[in-house]
Amino acid sequence: MDLSLLRTFVMVHRAGSFTRAAALLGLSQPAVTSQIRTLERQLGRPLFLRRARGVTPTTIGDELAHRAAPHLDALIEIAETELDEESGVRSLHLAGPPEFTSMRALPALTPLVGQGLALRSSFFAGAEEALEGLAAGHHDLAIATARPRGGLLTATPLCDEEHVLVAAPRWAARLGPGALRHKGAVVLDQLPVVEVHESLPLVSRYWAAVFESPPAVAGAVIMPDLRAVLECAAAGAGLAVLPRYLCERALERGGVVALLDPPVPPLRTYFLVARTGTLALPHIARAHEWLLRAAADW
Repeated sequence: MDLSLLRTFVMVHRAGSFTRAAALLGLSQPAVTSQIRTLERQLGRPLFLRRARGVTPTTIGDELAHRAAPHLDALIEIAETELDEESGVRSLHLAGPPEFTSMRALPALTPLVGQGLALRSSFFAGAEEALEGLAAGHHDLAIATARPRGGLLTATPLCDEEHVLVAAPRWAARLGPGALRHKGAVVLDQLPVVEVHESLPLVSRYWAAVFESPPAVAGAVIMPDLRAVLECAAAGAGLAVLPRYLCERALERGGVVALLDPPVPPLRTYFLVARTGTLALPHIARAHEWLLRAAADW
């Protein structure tokens, strides 16, 4: 049996869609469809049931996937091991949000470098691109703020991130004590906003959780890095919503102040994601476990 047919079959099984499997394999959808039909003819049994959205495996399809996928993953592991042995190290490619990955995840993994692991990273502001790259095999692990669907990827909750509404001390002084407690969003909507995108993703999520309404503001300063958002907020450009881990030191030093202290602070969950089956590979499993242990203190 042609191994390329099995590889395509396993990718369709994991992706739940001919279209998505084609994109991940770098093939056209007709090519994927043709390969699956060829495999079905060879086996004499249907492997998938076509649905309005994607496909679902038949009983035979599920059985074949569960038997074939571990062996295909093992072949990939053999190939990767041979490449790594030439350089004497194993490589792990981690994808995730730039701030969290650089300030939390990569420092937590650095002890593994002394154990023969080489670290590589890619930064993505949004979860979708990181997860697509992981599914396509460009990364070994990904950190995302959305749990992926389907059987292609396996996600484990990593940690929760508290969001804090901050601004330079002069803005808090201008608002006056008690103003936010009594007037809330009405007062805040008069302040300029520093954000990572024109859609104000962090501010909008905070307003929805705390005030149960959308913000009536526009971004005054937009930049795609939360560390730069913090610096601009501390310089007095406007208010910002930031993860506590990122602004904790600035809060302690008084560079920024928290404008609100809601009884239930808004949270965002990070997930540690791997391709299904790859946690059987020792270097990926070790990094996965290491991150989960480190996250207990985050």
